Amino acid sequence: MKGKTRPEATAEQALQAMDRMIALAHFGQQDIAGRLGLNVTDLTCLGFVIEAALAGEALTASDLADRARLTTGAVTGVLNRLEAARYVHRTPDPADRRRLRVVMDESAQSRVLEVYGPFYEGLGGLFADYTPDEIAVLADWFTRARALMQESLTEIRTTAKPTRS
Repeated sequence: MKGKTRPEATAEQALQAMDRMIALAHFGQQDIAGRLGLNVTDLTCLGFVIEAALAGEALTASDLADRARLTTGAVTGVLNRLEAARYVHRTPDPADRRRLRVVMDESAQSRVLEVYGPFYEGLGGLFADYTPDEIAVLADWFTRARALMQESLTEIRTTAKPTRS
């Protein structure tokens, strides 16, 4: 498979395109969350639950708190809302009955895909324009950029002091 001819771009142009995409995604998440009857934090946490379920992982409330960088008290509120909206339920962990596992409800993934599905289909069309080697580069870049972003956010959260104007 041969990829399409790509226009030349500088790293600065790529960063600007990425910034615009992230900004659009940020505001888009608010719209998507609203359509699903959630807020953005709840939607993000639901995404972690879905990701764990698809990977066959058991996710506890404290695991979710770590992934979302929330307190366990805040995650309790998130789980209460996700349960009320019938996206998840909590079950005792068979290995430790004091811990709770967060389990995705059967209808949750299909309800989320009703909203995300058309976009993901469009992305599939975009990927069809790329060779396997180009897709590997994209996946590598996103993976490495995510790790760099995580490092940066960890530094910001642990060392930066709020500025006052």
